[in-house]
Amino acid sequence: MNSLVHWDPLKELGEMENRLSTWFGHVPVRKQVGTEESLKLVEWAPLVDIAEDDKEYLIKAELPEVKKEELKVTLKDGVLTLRGERKLEKEEKGKKYHRVERAYGSFLRSFSLPDDADASKVNAEFKDGVLKVHLPKGEKAKTKDIDVKVA
Repeated sequence: MNSLVHWDPLKELGEMENRLSTWFGHVPVRKQVGTEESLKLVEWAPLVDIAEDDKEYLIKAELPEVKKEELKVTLKDGVLTLRGERKLEKEEKGKKYHRVERAYGSFLRSFSLPDDADASKVNAEFKDGVLKVHLPKGEKAKTKDIDVKVA
């Protein structure tokens, strides 16, 4: 007995994306059987805000559930690097997870310092899951008003 099978070209594209993602070290897209919901797991990178005022640049990184001991901030050759890991909770007996959407694992974020940042005065603080890196501006960055006399 022959039966017709519905051909879905997008399904084949999704399968190809999964294979290519695996080759490049990314986690493939998972589609739950019998539903239309798809869930794409991605590598985790903390979200950051970068702000500037007259005196400094401020980088704020959201690092929920990352321990201070598992966080490393380095500055080398004009590049600021944030590195760390958020560990997956251990599954407890009698506890069953129905959904895990938050990303876990190692992360690395790097930022090139602006030319006017003073790398020798960089400092960082970590409180309540937020890392704040202060990059003071150097003397050359400050503007100076000059009076121009008209003759």
